[in-house]
Amino acid sequence: LHKLILINKNMKFSGREKKDLLLAGLMISLAFAILLSGGLSGILSQGFLIIFVIAFFTAGIGFLLHELMHKYVAQGYGLFAEFHAYYKMLWLAILFSLFGFIIAAPGAVQIFGRITKERNGKISLAGPMTNLVLALVFLVLILVLSPPGILRALFGFGLTINSLLAVFNMIPVMPFDGAKVIGWNKTTYFITLILGIGLFILSFLV
Repeated sequence: LHKLILINKNMKFSGREKKDLLLAGLMISLAFAILLSGGLSGILSQGFLIIFVIAFFTAGIGFLLHELMHKYVAQGYGLFAEFHAYYKMLWLAILFSLFGFIIAAPGAVQIFGRITKERNGKISLAGPMTNLVLALVFLVLILVLSPPGILRALFGFGLTINSLLAVFNMIPVMPFDGAKVIGWNKTTYFITLILGIGLFILSFLV
């Protein structure tokens, strides 16, 4: 992991990118909030705002940090990297969440420049690894604090969704991160995948 943390003190964001990151983070949080609240009937419930906050600090933040780490590592290699939101997919995610399921492809970091297989693999690995770190943080918070009520729900969902995001993104076919990671280093791929699956299973046991 330490090899992915490059010295990059000057991350650059375009105006469009800032808008895309903000809107994509809010829209994917809204989709997960609707899903968690029970779909269409849950939007008007008294606790929907609390559910949205939980969704934002778990799914929304997990998604944003995932994409930002792709960008961070890519720019650390001197490559052009800019996040573009997929608004059609974001609206579809919200629409599907109304009916009790979700398909999330909120956007991706577009990367241009001279890139090797190794660099491409490390840039791709940075996203799922970020979700695994977040999942581990939520797991530690659950085990150490044994929080009640809303905090337990937040930490539990944070563990579940971030481990799931890591596993989902490690699917070994394009355009998923897993295809580029396994093309670079199979051992790293399987270690990351097994850790993600293990944390996802554990999320139902703690």
